[in-house]
Amino acid sequence: MAKVTLQGNPMNTIGDLPGVGDVAPDFELTDGQLADKKLGDFAGTKRLLNIVPSLDTPTCATSTKKFNDFFRDRQDAVALIISADLPFAQDRFCSTEDLDNVVTLSLMKSRQFAKDYGVLITDGVLEGLTARAIVVIDEDGKVIYTQLVDEIADEPDYDAALDALA
Repeated sequence: MAKVTLQGNPMNTIGDLPGVGDVAPDFELTDGQLADKKLGDFAGTKRLLNIVPSLDTPTCATSTKKFNDFFRDRQDAVALIISADLPFAQDRFCSTEDLDNVVTLSLMKSRQFAKDYGVLITDGVLEGLTARAIVVIDEDGKVIYTQLVDEIADEPDYDAALDALA
């Protein structure tokens, strides 16, 4: 179990992020067409998981926009934005913000991803949502970088995440 805060108020997660060097846990999440997507659907490319509580918050929106810009010319990697938002809301956000370099995935059908990746918040005002985290996975499915953002209102370390993709 890890501890995070929201504006200084402590909360706990269900576990810990996968370790660097571990095989990334497979997952099944829902895309904007309500299709199930698995980690393996993005095999052969590096994957950056930007795990956020909700795109309807300023920090989550900012990180998604920044990763969209960072991935504008990337052919060797994909940015997956994972939140509890419904796929319709995720699509509306991306359409409104003109974001087409990220893939949004929803926890709509299950919180299993959040449990397997250790980011499900188990108490406090955000109970049931995810903590803010970054997981970078290489082409072979190994975790090569992780960051659990201690203060949910803070942005992740973009430079470190992008360096892991280099």
